[in-house]
Amino acid sequence: MIYFIGAGPGDVDLITVKGRRILEAADVVIYAGSLVWDEHLKFCKQECEFYNSASMTLETVIDVMQKSESAGKKTVRLHTGDPSIYGAIREQMDLLNMQNIAFDVIPGVSSFTASCAAIKREFTLPNVSQTVIITRMEGRTPVPKDEDLELLAAHKCSMAIFLSVQDIEKVVEKLVKGYQRSDVPVAIVYKATWPEQKIIFGTLENIAEKVKSEDIKNFSQILVGDFIEGAYERSLLYHPEFTHAFREGSK
Repeated sequence: MIYFIGAGPGDVDLITVKGRRILEAADVVIYAGSLVWDEHLKFCKQECEFYNSASMTLETVIDVMQKSESAGKKTVRLHTGDPSIYGAIREQMDLLNMQNIAFDVIPGVSSFTASCAAIKREFTLPNVSQTVIITRMEGRTPVPKDEDLELLAAHKCSMAIFLSVQDIEKVVEKLVKGYQRSDVPVAIVYKATWPEQKIIFGTLENIAEKVKSEDIKNFSQILVGDFIEGAYERSLLYHPEFTHAFREGSK
């Protein structure tokens, strides 16, 4: 059996209980060595076999899985964050399906939610934003033209931008055009939940300069939107005047 497990954003205790339990019982672990903290491997059995996928291709990963499955071993494919977001797991699962190899996916804490927690904010605020856009800047990996950052920013909702801090000036240029303002709040979270976590607050007007001064070039979330700073309305859910299925309001 193959298990795709989200290791979480960094902190080893942010893996799920189920994910940790399966990891502890694994015979083979293929982990994203450039992204997953190797502290996770300390929870594995002493005799567990480890493969760092940073130097592997899709074909070599699948080959390891096939050999492990033929030997009756339990294999974990350990991905950073949540494997369903930029995890490149669909292509792995499709090949396993072709080989009739059973697999399961165990979700994890994504770096975009971990980053929001790190800055102690909430993406969805009444009268500010009820939508979160998860995206990335085009680079060596393109994005569909209808998902250009400028077009997405035009919705003026909360945004979490992956894999793009190295192009912060281009990101800012597109966001300013989309939001049609330069004073939109921005937070850069470098290596969320890792010991070396760093947070930078700013606006679209000054964030590029701040990122450059800190020499941040990777491993960062770019969080954008008025949810970071500014006024918002109180939630109706806990308002004393609001009636719902579990409580009678005063009005």
